[in-house]
Amino acid sequence: MKAIILAAGAGTRLNPITENRPKPLIKISGKPILEYTLEALSYSGINETIIVTNYKEEAIRKYFGDGRKYHLKIRYKTQGKMKGTGHALGKTESLIKDNFILIYGDLLFSPEIIKKIINKFNTKKVDGIITVTSVKNPEKYGIVEIDKRNNITKIIEKPEPQNTKSNLANAGLYLFSQEIFDKIKQINPSIRGEYELTDAISLFIKDSKKILALQINDDDWIDIARPWDLLEANRWILERTKTKTLGTIEKGSYLIGPVTVAKTARIRSGAYIEGPAFFDEGADIGPNCCIRPFTSIGKNVRIGNACEIKNSIIMDNTHVGHLSYVGDSVICERCNLGAGSIIANYRFDSKSVKMKVKNILIDTKRRKLGAIIGDDVKTGIHAVLLPGVKVGNNSWIGVKYVVERDLPSNSYAILKQNQKNLKKK
Repeated sequence: MKAIILAAGAGTRLNPITENRPKPLIKISGKPILEYTLEALSYSGINETIIVTNYKEEAIRKYFGDGRKYHLKIRYKTQGKMKGTGHALGKTESLIKDNFILIYGDLLFSPEIIKKIINKFNTKKVDGIITVTSVKNPEKYGIVEIDKRNNITKIIEKPEPQNTKSNLANAGLYLFSQEIFDKIKQINPSIRGEYELTDAISLFIKDSKKILALQINDDDWIDIARPWDLLEANRWILERTKTKTLGTIEKGSYLIGPVTVAKTARIRSGAYIEGPAFFDEGADIGPNCCIRPFTSIGKNVRIGNACEIKNSIIMDNTHVGHLSYVGDSVICERCNLGAGSIIANYRFDSKSVKMKVKNILIDTKRRKLGAIIGDDVKTGIHAVLLPGVKVGNNSWIGVKYVVERDLPSNSYAILKQNQKNLKKK
């Protein structure tokens, strides 16, 4: 059986992170998001995968190549104009001759789910499988309504709460027959001007086709839609990671819980590391620093003396200067935080942190959330970033400056002061 992965979107809700990289190539605990999906497919016995790409597609093709590394044959299809999920899937029709797995490219999920989908399809006389999971906020998802036999009766995209009694979200993993392509050809553009896969599924249901809902546990699945979802994805991965220390652990350092230290990584004396935590190749930690749970440190990252890092993702080639604090944050590649930089993660009024996504201020429902920092950002000594701010790529923050609102890419924020020199009497 073949699998199709939809990985064409620009992922603009994750800006500034996705300004320089496609969402499927965002690294979490040492691997791009899409790599976890490919490994799950290989584990489940899938031998060929078609990846639909568009935004920064050359980076995806270069990284994953022909799939040999994952014991898969990978082929690629370019979506071209971004006309929705139905349009993207339709681009693969010429490559599909049988039933197939379909997966959205911005998910993390338990590898066992693929096996469950295939097994359910083979044992039930149905025309398709859609995975669903219970959610607390149905208005943010495509919602599925089912009958007593778990057959899907309706699928609604991001409904108003009063328009559905269901809390079962479409989890983005499917198994379809070739007939879905015929339905895609019959649909019209949505209000957004896109050809929606959900509309094709609705036609399936109207034609009395049996689409079965396969319910999965919400802790077996992560949808990465907004910047802070990366922290949940990082937690999800690290909770499933076992201790593996191959690098240099200096005398006087202390590691507790599951901690992964790559072969060329170094943990210096006096470091206190509380797992789960991950340190990639070339990472250099300490001395005398504290790394708290659910922290992922990328390749060649330097964490200086007496720093504290908590529940954060720090990507490759970034330097966090001594006496700095980073809490509940995502810091992209090649950043440099000056000594004493503070990324605050907790509001003074104890309210949940808000963050702008596509210029709309959203309540993240998180009590603690720091900053989202793009690539090539520099902060001067004693710079402070308040909870929920985003700093764009290639931006600079001056000495002692307090960042209280988002800073766009290619900008700088400085504290102006007038120095007055007086003669000593």
